[in-house]
Amino acid sequence: MKNVTVVVPAYNEEKTISKAIKILKNHGYNSVIVVDDGSKDNTYELALKEGAKVYRHIINRGLGGALNTGISASLMNGAEFIVTFDADLQHNPKDIKKLIDALNLGYDVAIGNRINKNMPLIRRIGNKGLDFFTWIIFGKYVHDTQSGLRAFTRNAASKINLRTNRMEVSSEIIREVSINKLKLREVPIDAIYTEYSQSKGNTSFIDGIKILTKLMFRRIME
Repeated sequence: MKNVTVVVPAYNEEKTISKAIKILKNHGYNSVIVVDDGSKDNTYELALKEGAKVYRHIINRGLGGALNTGISASLMNGAEFIVTFDADLQHNPKDIKKLIDALNLGYDVAIGNRINKNMPLIRRIGNKGLDFFTWIIFGKYVHDTQSGLRAFTRNAASKINLRTNRMEVSSEIIREVSINKLKLREVPIDAIYTEYSQSKGNTSFIDGIKILTKLMFRRIME
């Protein structure tokens, strides 16, 4: 099996970070990088205690900044496959293998598709809206652009250039897949929706407008 590193971006995740690391290791993923994105709680200390390699931002840079740090660190540490995994326990670690299997079949990038009847309606509507605008702006349609469960080959991760710092990074990844002509596989996955995970992952209407504005600026600057 190739060397797999799991990147876990984390901001004030002391309630779940220990369990997230434990379940990843219980499923055989021993190379875990946690990016503590300027947390004000005990996320950093708890992640270290569980044996993760922890990189710490002094200030909160946002999801994009955390993913950039984690992916760069994974490459420096020799990872052959890089997986991103949310800290809020939304993802089923068993689904990681599905994404890795897609990479082993020759795909460069695999993205978990959570869109099904179990996804709360308001979130489904918001996600589909961002999927549509990602397609309009960058010309590639993906059914769940905002999914936090992704896998990249080393070659793909080396080509992806992330310049946005916050939630718009999920759509920027699709842009990078498109312009670098990377082979993308969408993989159906389960999502575990708890009150906690929904409170951490909800995107408001205002957040959506901010994301779209930043994506448009990114497109104009090409």
